[in-house]
Amino acid sequence: MPNVIIPPGWRLPEKLATPESVYRSRRAFLKQLGFTGAGALLGSIAASQHLLAQDKPGAKKTYPFPRNPKFNDPKLRVTDEEFATGYNNFYEFTTSKTRVKRLTHRFVISPWEVEVGGLVEKPAKFSVDDLVSTMPMEERLYRFRCVEAWSMNVPWTGFPLSKLIEKVSPKSDAKFIKFTTFFRPEQAPGFAEYDAYPWPYTEGLRMDEAMNPLTLVTTGMYGKPLPKQNGAPIRIVVPWKYGYKSIKSIVRIDFVTEQPKTLWETLAPDEYPFESNVNPNVPHPRWSQRTERVIDTGNRFNTQLYNGYGEYVAKLYQS
Repeated sequence: MPNVIIPPGWRLPEKLATPESVYRSRRAFLKQLGFTGAGALLGSIAASQHLLAQDKPGAKKTYPFPRNPKFNDPKLRVTDEEFATGYNNFYEFTTSKTRVKRLTHRFVISPWEVEVGGLVEKPAKFSVDDLVSTMPMEERLYRFRCVEAWSMNVPWTGFPLSKLIEKVSPKSDAKFIKFTTFFRPEQAPGFAEYDAYPWPYTEGLRMDEAMNPLTLVTTGMYGKPLPKQNGAPIRIVVPWKYGYKSIKSIVRIDFVTEQPKTLWETLAPDEYPFESNVNPNVPHPRWSQRTERVIDTGNRFNTQLYNGYGEYVAKLYQS
C-alpha cells in the first residue's frame, strides 16, 4: 500500500495543479487566480484592499467579490476561463457551442430589468445594477454538469435566490417559480433559425428547490460580470441539476400554483423532464450519464448523484 502524504493546508497538491497542456504558461495560471507574474504578492494585497474598500459605507460594490469558503472545495480544479466562456449551449444564438461567443455582438445587456410577479404580495422590477449593489454578493465554486455528459468547475458570482424571494413575499399558494428569458429576434439569430421552438426559453423550479441555499442568482463568473454567451447579465445556477435548468438572461420571474411548462420538457419530455436532477443511474434515452468529460482537459470522471451536492438537496426528494 503506498504512503499517503498529507500536505499542509496552505499548499496546493501537485496532482490538483492545472495541467501544463491546458495553460500556455505559469503566468496564465497565476492570472486565473487573480495574480500576474512576479507581482503575485502585490496582487494579493491589492485584491484584499479592494474587498476591504467595498465594506466602507456608501462604497460601490464591484467585482471581484469574496469567495464563500463553504463553496470552495480544494479538490475542484477551476476550469480554464477561455474554455468555460467559449464552449456552451445558448440556442437563442446557435446550436454550435463554439460559435455562441461570436454571435452575441448585437445582444444588448444594459440597461436590464427583471420583472417579478405572479403570486406575490410585492411585485417589483429590479435592475441588475441595483441587485449587484444591494444584495449579499459572493463567489462560489460550483460543479456544472451538462445533460450532454460534459462538465466544468466554475467560480460564479451572485446571491441566493432565496434573498430575492424574501423581497417579494410569495403568497401561500405559490408552489413553483417560472423563469423566462429574453425574446429579441433582431439581436439573436437562433430565434429565426429555430422558429419551431416554443420561444421564449422558459424554466422552472419547485418553491423548495428555489429556496435551497445552493440556488444562485448569478451575475458574474471568474471575478467579472457574466459574458453575453454565458447568460449576461443575469441567470440562475442550480448546481445539482443538469445545465439547461440554469436559465440564462432572465427578464421575468413568476410565482405560480401549477408546475410551469418549460421549453425542453415541451419539446422532449422523455429526455428533459422538469426535475432533471443529475443522476448517473438514470441514463438519457440516447446516452449514458454514468461519466462526464471535463471540457478543458478531456479527462473523464464518474458522475456523482446530485452532482455531488446530496448533503444539501437529497432531503428534497425523499418520498
